[in-house]
Amino acid sequence: MIEGSKQQQGIMESQGVIEVDLFSPEVNSPDHPEAGRFKKLLEEVAEEHHCRLTSFDIDNGTVLFSFDSDELTAKILAVLQDERENQT
Repeated sequence: MIEGSKQQQGIMESQGVIEVDLFSPEVNSPDHPEAGRFKKLLEEVAEEHHCRLTSFDIDNGTVLFSFDSDELTAKILAVLQDERENQT
């Protein structure tokens, strides 16, 4: 799939960073309770895959995160893509 169509679906990958429109715009900080719960989930997933969550940020409900594992990043992108395709 080409990058432009990922952007149209709210999924972006840039230098290993995954960007997903996930929360309402009120969730605008990694310190927000919803963001904290999601970050903990990502850290647990990273641990299960023997890697680390290397970045995590939120801007107006959009989550940006990355792992130090290309394999895990690819798996997450595939899941997100499948979910987007199933919604249409």
